[in-house]
Amino acid sequence: MAEMREPIETGCPDPWQYMHPVTRKNFGMWKYHEHPRVGVLRHVAYSGDEIWTVKAGTQRILDVFTLRKLCDIGDQYADGYIHFTLRSNIEYLVSDAAKVEPLIKALEDEGFVVGGTQNSVAMISHTQGWLHCDIPGTDASGVVKSMMDELIDEFKNANMPNRVHITTSCCQINCGGQGDIAINVQHTKPPKINHDLVANVCERPSVVARCPVAAIRPAMVNGKPSLEVDERKCICCGACFPPCPPMQINDAEHTKLAIWVGGNHSNARGKPTFQKLVAAGIPNNPPRWPEATAIVKRILKAYKEGAKDWERVNEWIERIGWPRFFEEVELPFTKYHIDTWRGARASFNSSNYIRF
Repeated sequence: MAEMREPIETGCPDPWQYMHPVTRKNFGMWKYHEHPRVGVLRHVAYSGDEIWTVKAGTQRILDVFTLRKLCDIGDQYADGYIHFTLRSNIEYLVSDAAKVEPLIKALEDEGFVVGGTQNSVAMISHTQGWLHCDIPGTDASGVVKSMMDELIDEFKNANMPNRVHITTSCCQINCGGQGDIAINVQHTKPPKINHDLVANVCERPSVVARCPVAAIRPAMVNGKPSLEVDERKCICCGACFPPCPPMQINDAEHTKLAIWVGGNHSNARGKPTFQKLVAAGIPNNPPRWPEATAIVKRILKAYKEGAKDWERVNEWIERIGWPRFFEEVELPFTKYHIDTWRGARASFNSSNYIRF
């Protein structure tokens, strides 16, 4: 029996060993690519070689049986060459055009959805929530499941003005993502402290240092060393909870969801943009989160009907103005939706659509 190789624990593994032979042969020498249908790409090299990519959505958190099923399909139809995308889609690489349609049929027969290319709503990227995060205020995976059930037709079809990226986060500080639409948890009350446990569980200097707004300080409570929170400074972010579980911030009643829009890394037609808050205090209502899903669907509907071709969400909003956006998506527009933080001095109240 051959000895197993030593694990390489620095850097990324060599990608060449996992590439399809046609991809390796023509690396950097592609003539053009086509989009025959949603979920399928065709790349043609200067050598005349072709490679087809078939993209399907998965449930992100894969059990071993589903993973084996996906790999078996890849062995049968794609010569064993697959890879997973950033948003947990699986892509099969096929050099024989005759295998494309049988591959799509095999995926759909097993319940997988082919799509997610060109002007579609991409699979929602998310954190793991209750699966392994130490400070979740909600289950991001559950929000994704309920929303994608409602939006799956937009994944299967390319009817949007441009690509739409949606992200979710199970906490307020770690994983928000930069997307056209982001659904993030929103704590609305400072943490409740179990003073009897702080001294035995928490390293108090670490907790004090962790707070981004210096709202936590050491205190003696009932003769025991503990911590206290200045609620005038606290921004309810939850950063104190991981190093100190007795500072519980998750709350079934006061932990809400918030929706942000307009994030964009691209600078194709304008500068990269930050997300802006458009809805807050949305009920964190498992298992289907109907209130948050309804707002996201309204935003997508207004964007699809009102944006010009190739406008991203942020570009559409900048063109029509924020007050008009709030009217289109039927959300209240208040003074809290305007930039007031120190870094906004260059942009605060500078739009020709907003004057106070």
